[in-house]
Amino acid sequence: MVTFWIATAAWGLGSVLWVELVRDFYHVLSHHWSPLYRLHVWHHRVFRPDLTAVSDTIYRQAQWRNDVPECLVMLLFSLLLWAVAHTFAPEHQLSALVGSLYTLTFLGSAIARGSGFTWANEITDLTHLPGPFLTPPSCWSVNRTYHWRHHFDNQKAYYCGTLTLVDKLMGTALSLKGKTIAVTGASGTLGKALLLELHSRGAKVIALTSQEQPVTVSVKGESVPVKTITWKIGQESELAPHLEKVDILILNHGINVHGERTADAIAKSYEINTFSSWRLLELFFTTVRTNEDIARKEVWVNTSEAEVSPALSPLYELTKRALGDLVTLRRLDAPCVVRKLILGPFKSNLNPIGVMSAPKVAKQIVNLATRDARNIIVTINPLTFITYPIKEFCVGTYFKLFSRPTDVTQVVPFPETLAADATTSSRTR
Repeated sequence: MVTFWIATAAWGLGSVLWVELVRDFYHVLSHHWSPLYRLHVWHHRVFRPDLTAVSDTIYRQAQWRNDVPECLVMLLFSLLLWAVAHTFAPEHQLSALVGSLYTLTFLGSAIARGSGFTWANEITDLTHLPGPFLTPPSCWSVNRTYHWRHHFDNQKAYYCGTLTLVDKLMGTALSLKGKTIAVTGASGTLGKALLLELHSRGAKVIALTSQEQPVTVSVKGESVPVKTITWKIGQESELAPHLEKVDILILNHGINVHGERTADAIAKSYEINTFSSWRLLELFFTTVRTNEDIARKEVWVNTSEAEVSPALSPLYELTKRALGDLVTLRRLDAPCVVRKLILGPFKSNLNPIGVMSAPKVAKQIVNLATRDARNIIVTINPLTFITYPIKEFCVGTYFKLFSRPTDVTQVVPFPETLAADATTSSRTR
């Protein structure tokens, strides 16, 4: 009996997931097959960037030309699934009809919107409601912020309608094309690898480095100059004008004093590895003001596998763990998406015995980011894939329970330099 009810629930939930997948793949096809795109383009003609409709007439036409046909296709495929259940599992055929009933609610809503009932617009077209965005793009479900990007960031990405599974599988949950991306520690091994990988994905890259020499990347054997901005630890506020124009900030700079434990080594490690990145994080948050900023801006923070594993360098571990916990705390109220990069040992100037290749690490980071992974783990240590999620869940839950939420609509003042006597130069990754 228990098995019967489990199977019944599985058919019901599966039928709903099935029609959602049909909807999303229909949407993908609409952008790649011109006969369907001629209908779907009406949907893209409707909205201004603030999600108000251009006209009621176009809005209604879009329902009849795009939403209603989409729902009919969903209904057809839901009935095909019911036919499969009727043939091979007749005892569960009624639960297989749940997807059809689910689809009928969308079909009825689309017809109501197409008929000009304004109440239907407000109640059923939730991803297109105008007004300020209250949260960044969600990870597993589609909210207004997530769907806005399909209209005004890249129409060849962000296809999903309710669940983001198809975008994650296709690598279209984040589009990098045309985005301005700044990378700290850009003179280092991973920094250059990230610049090259992001450049290859169509991003406009900026190198943020403490070195005086301009940064270049090698593209097909040719040295290509990258826009380079020189900055120093403790002078993060000078980057404010540049960060206003940045869509994604990657905090990748750091130092490894290995076995040192002097007062100077402690101050230098915390200032470079922890507080400098934290100050830049807070500074970047102050640039997130509009709906477009909330939808497009992101911060990626390289906290390292040292958050949960030994790095044979106590100060590196302590400072990276401190940074990781600060990021976990602050992204509870972050006005934009914040990703953490949890990386294992890769070969670099700071770690000549690293076992991973920096270019391969960079490629994997970008691949996971385009699938909207919020905690990007790249390592050869299988334990990290177990220990890190547990640690992050426990620490995040603790912070959420025992700290007060902040108002993300308030401009956060830029934090003062915490260690005035700390070093003003850094060694990069």
